Amino acid sequence: MRDLLDAVAAGELTPAEAEARLAGYATSGAGRFDAARETRSGIPEAVLGDGKTPGEIADLAATAVETTGRAIVTRIDPPAAAAVRDELAALEPDATVRWNERSNWLVATAPAFERPELDAAVAVVTAGTSDAVPAGEAAMMAREMGARVTRVTDVGVASIARTIDAVERLRDQDVLVVAAGREGALPTVVAGLVDTPVIGLPVSTGYGHAGEGEAALSGMLQSCTALSTVNVDAGFTAGAQAGLIARQVNAARAADD
Repeated sequence: MRDLLDAVAAGELTPAEAEARLAGYATSGAGRFDAARETRSGIPEAVLGDGKTPGEIADLAATAVETTGRAIVTRIDPPAAAAVRDELAALEPDATVRWNERSNWLVATAPAFERPELDAAVAVVTAGTSDAVPAGEAAMMAREMGARVTRVTDVGVASIARTIDAVERLRDQDVLVVAAGREGALPTVVAGLVDTPVIGLPVSTGYGHAGEGEAALSGMLQSCTALSTVNVDAGFTAGAQAGLIARQVNAARAADD
């Protein structure tokens, strides 16, 4: 503890950084940020934009950058993204901010932040263009955890030839996140063609009976091939699971060297 106090007194650590190291979290006006989550569980903490005001999101994002060097925000709308940029411009003017308007995620990093690099490959696969929003969130999470990420798009089973054409690319990966709406058939088909872990990501595209992702979720849960399934539109969770598998692949390869 004395080392932390000396570092704060010397200006080498901010009070928020010291608090995060001591308590595992940092407190701001908008809540508590779990600054130790990545060390504890391997998954970076993220700020969920749903249900928060732009000011609260900006406050938590700034706290994240200050304590961990990086902020990940999911389900963020344009006003909140603008608020984060303004907050960081005032408090962390050298921070880099990347906002993906399509998949509604934002990543901000301090200049000294170094993202991990894993010797592991993740492919995020979509049945159709409509599945891009949660798939993009999954790709972002796996990438932020250090995996090499490839996007394989528009290979849905409505034209099974598209799926077959992609099989060799998919077999080269260490883990697959496969997103599909409608009846959710694509992950089942892919899992029967590869010897790679498959994470099914049901998407709330479709309409009519059991629309909004319910049919896709049920289909993946009832799959006759072996795959894991996350909740509807849970791109964050799918990407985090893929990232954890990638970490284990990386560790195994490093041990073999």
